[in-house]
Amino acid sequence: MIPPPDDCRLIIFDWDGTLMDSISTICGCLAHAFAYAGLVDRGEQQYQEIIGLGLEDALAALAPDADKPTRERILEGYRECFFSTPLREMPLFPGVENTVVQLADAGYEIAVATGKARRGLDRVLGEHPRLAACISASRCADESRSKPDPLMLHELLQHYDLPPAAAIMVGDTVHDMEMAVAAGVLPLGVLCGVHSAERLDASGAAACFTDPTALPGWLIRTRTGDKYPSRNSG
Repeated sequence: MIPPPDDCRLIIFDWDGTLMDSISTICGCLAHAFAYAGLVDRGEQQYQEIIGLGLEDALAALAPDADKPTRERILEGYRECFFSTPLREMPLFPGVENTVVQLADAGYEIAVATGKARRGLDRVLGEHPRLAACISASRCADESRSKPDPLMLHELLQHYDLPPAAAIMVGDTVHDMEMAVAAGVLPLGVLCGVHSAERLDASGAAACFTDPTALPGWLIRTRTGDKYPSRNSG
């Protein structure tokens, strides 16, 4: 299932829980949003389950019976909280920026496919110009379809004029793995986010790493013919 390294030209990253340590902030903003709308707190476990989805799809899962005014109130509360949260509370995972720069310098195209809205992604990219300079294309849930629909990946492949076998998708949730499988893109899981290795494996992950910093070494090992590392070797 692993493509020959010479054929792997595009690395697509999820954002939250994969590159950025933002899970607690997202859960906190969702808790604020439900209180803002006068609804019962759904709890951190339920909030973590929908991370990676677009906000509309997340609300459909968290508040399926909410009417349109209530959903709009939740969205308003979430955006108020997120955009008032200092970016220092959502750091990149250690080593991630250098890893992405290393991959870009090695000749890989770097893209992002995220459940964030465009406004939210642009905000966090603006705080990390060195990382942003490596990303040549991105897709957000509010300009495409939410994961696990594969449309974001299809659009990115079309942008680069590449076949699915030339790309890998790196993410921390089952939504990322299912999206990659549906698009025919190699799914790689990371364990720095919300879902366990067992869940990622069951959703189609070809391999799992502790975090994205293991990726350059994995690419080198596959190029030399070695087996990819276990999930604990990253």
